[in-house]
Amino acid sequence: MALFILAAAALQAHAADRAHVVVLATGGTIAGAGADAANSATYQAAKVPVDKLIAGIPELAKIADVSGEQVFQIASESFTNDNLLVLARRVSALLKDKTVDGVVVTHGTDTLEETAYFLNLVIHSDKPIVVVGSMRPGTALSADGALNLLDAVSVAANPESRGRGSLVVMNDEIHSGRDVTKTINIKTNAFVSQWGPLGMIVEGRAYWFRKLDKKHTINSEFDIDRIKDLPRVDIAYNYGTVGKEAYEAFAAAGAKAVIHAGTGNGSVAGRMVPVLQDLQSRGIQIIRSSRVWGGFVVRNAEQPDDQYGWVVAHDLNPQKARILASVALASGMDAKALQKAYWEY
Repeated sequence: MALFILAAAALQAHAADRAHVVVLATGGTIAGAGADAANSATYQAAKVPVDKLIAGIPELAKIADVSGEQVFQIASESFTNDNLLVLARRVSALLKDKTVDGVVVTHGTDTLEETAYFLNLVIHSDKPIVVVGSMRPGTALSADGALNLLDAVSVAANPESRGRGSLVVMNDEIHSGRDVTKTINIKTNAFVSQWGPLGMIVEGRAYWFRKLDKKHTINSEFDIDRIKDLPRVDIAYNYGTVGKEAYEAFAAAGAKAVIHAGTGNGSVAGRMVPVLQDLQSRGIQIIRSSRVWGGFVVRNAEQPDDQYGWVVAHDLNPQKARILASVALASGMDAKALQKAYWEY
């Protein structure tokens, strides 16, 4: 009897030492299935439920106590602002639970970077938030999802991951949800950060190289518990013969801000300057970003932003600039405060 009591106590102590990680599943390629093993680019996303994802990787049980919830089962190109709000509220609630040590979000890769940045802005917790996906469905030869998910849980269970903001774990690398972007659609090394990854994970061990020097999570002035809805923000992609039609359509649809995805340094064609000024006169914020992958938009270098009252997105690409604008406008920020946010976040 004494031996039984000691064994039970040892099991309880072991369980107390293990991290509890919750996997929130939203669909995507990591939950996808193809017709046969040769289909790595042709498949149906969002087919495999979270319980099967977890059960298919028995190695997870060696890392943490893992439980799962199916929040959505959709391809990520179908994500809406409402989806972002529902997901973030669930992440926030879980991380307030003392029995939860970290959260992993499985996600389609098309808009994964947008969701990761949103969580980076609005979740007030220093516990790990790890977003993960895959470039190939689990049915494909050399599928990457299982190892990505195993690595994501390892990072979420690691106390050293606390306080680093939202993280994206893909292809053995640990990226900041703020910096990372998808750069190609048919390779497993699709996700890149222009300032470099935060670290790498090899055989379950994380190696850290830098921290994010931007406001996030517990230091953010934005809080999902105070955000009721997200104002509409649209992106206008620019090219050589661009006209005003898209801008006018966005204004008519009720946009509160337009991200000008300009060429080069967020450039604005001469004929488009009065178009943007007219939108601003109607209360629509104008934010200059760039369609170029790297670098950043320099304020007052291409347009007199101070004179016009325009905002520059700094190094955020158009899709992430949209996320920050929507969150900031939900908090009632004007152009001056919005520009400050782009420098700080």
